[in-house]
Amino acid sequence: MKPKRTAIVYDFDGTLSPGSMQEYSLLKAIGYNNPKDFWDIVKKECKKRDGDEVLTYMQQILTSAQPKGIKIDKNFFYNHGKSILFFDGVVEWFARINKYAEKMNLILEHYVISSGIREMIEGTSISNNFKKIFASSFAYNEASKAAEWPSVSINYTTKTQFLFRINKGIENTWDNSAINKWIPMQERPIPFERMVFIGDGDTDIPSMKMVRMQGGSAIAVFDPDKPNQDKMGKLIAEDRASYVAPANYEPNNLLDVIVKGILGRIARESGYRPRG
Repeated sequence: MKPKRTAIVYDFDGTLSPGSMQEYSLLKAIGYNNPKDFWDIVKKECKKRDGDEVLTYMQQILTSAQPKGIKIDKNFFYNHGKSILFFDGVVEWFARINKYAEKMNLILEHYVISSGIREMIEGTSISNNFKKIFASSFAYNEASKAAEWPSVSINYTTKTQFLFRINKGIENTWDNSAINKWIPMQERPIPFERMVFIGDGDTDIPSMKMVRMQGGSAIAVFDPDKPNQDKMGKLIAEDRASYVAPANYEPNNLLDVIVKGILGRIARESGYRPRG
């Protein structure tokens, strides 16, 4: 039997890494010792201009760096991506869960859909584990290599578009023709039934809800050091998430058990039968 392509799709901030990626070192580098000062400006500008928060924070990075003579290019983001920390077990997670899936005749692929900065995620030590990173990004001047303007903005509602790109096997952001083309469900490379979405809360609700409605599984994770039982309970009560677990990716923790259980169900429904 031909192995079945299966996907785990992750949010990034609060899901694989505690907090916001910009707050590890980037904001300090452009003059914000207190990250709250940066986000307060972003929220104020959003309200003033009736704008999108992701586009606004991206532009604010460029606006803040310019008077200080700081060159914002891909290397700037890559280098700050190296400072990002991860929840326990994340670094070892991918190889281990891939091996588990392989035993059940599944080809497991990992994707990121994030409002964070793609070039920062590409600079992390785990970036080579992802089949594709869908995240907010900048356009760069061909001559100077400097970031000029935000070219991709991914917010809580546009995240769902990228789930369909994964579902249809479209590994880019620009092709609007392919994403809108009708493809029979049985011909799509990764059906939603073989998709798991892992996110951490409010901005992931549309994605979790959609994956569930399409027959997949959604897992809401939370920082083990900052549990919010009311918030997590609400996600289940309102039928947004299939499961809730601490963001601990180590062996035999709850998240590990849940994901392995989901993969086992996907394998069984795909025709896999264990020997013996």
